[in-house]
Amino acid sequence: MCWDISLHSEVDIIKKGFPKLRDERKQLDYDYRYFENLQAITFPAYPIIYKDKEGEELGLQEMEWGVLPTYIQDPKEQEDRRRNMVNIRSERILSDGKSYWHRLKNQRCLIPVSGTFEHRKIHGWKKKVPYYISEKGREVFYIPGLYQWHEHVDQNGELHKVGSFGMLTREANSVMGQIHNDGPNKRRMPLFLTPELEQQWLSAKDDEALMPIFNYEISDQALDYYPVYTLRGYPDRPDGKHRYEPYTWSDLPPLGQDGPIQQSLF
Repeated sequence: MCWDISLHSEVDIIKKGFPKLRDERKQLDYDYRYFENLQAITFPAYPIIYKDKEGEELGLQEMEWGVLPTYIQDPKEQEDRRRNMVNIRSERILSDGKSYWHRLKNQRCLIPVSGTFEHRKIHGWKKKVPYYISEKGREVFYIPGLYQWHEHVDQNGELHKVGSFGMLTREANSVMGQIHNDGPNKRRMPLFLTPELEQQWLSAKDDEALMPIFNYEISDQALDYYPVYTLRGYPDRPDGKHRYEPYTWSDLPPLGQDGPIQQSLF
């Protein structure tokens, strides 16, 4: 599962890439440069670009990360299930006509990110090492997703329209498979795309136009990736740098060489 992402850019960069984008956010002057590390499984509000399934206009709207399973009534069960709906296996959208994702296939969105994080297990180390991954030459890029609207009644009894979304994933390429090498969803990665395929994700009219997107595997050479400092439990780095900046771990073996290491991270 890809749970950690980073958006540390000004929103004007997003608007520049989509000139006709309609800004629907409640707080238009919010500075996203503080989104150094967000955990999707906490269901944070996050800006996404979406197209109304019945229209052609694009909107920039904050929705909650993690598609809310409205078909579940029990709050505890609903929250537990929602954690598994933060990510969406792209293979299931078209292959299974009965899946929840198939029903949402026309409610498509793009998730702007500066980069994502993934944790690598190394034999003999007590803690996994987090890596920051981004697309080369792009200050902001966009991961495809699906969204939905639902109604929510607040504590004052007022009815609100709330959006939620999930991010598409696929089988990992070579380098991402070496980084995300452990856990029940190991060797998965976000569905990184080219700028052209990002646009196609929003404009596709039929399933045939979606196939090049689902079949696309970004090359190792198109990614920047490096280890960073621990993301969990330690809010400040000892060197005072941003969470997405490189951090040097002593005796860290190269990717693909995670054999026995005697030294622990801590």
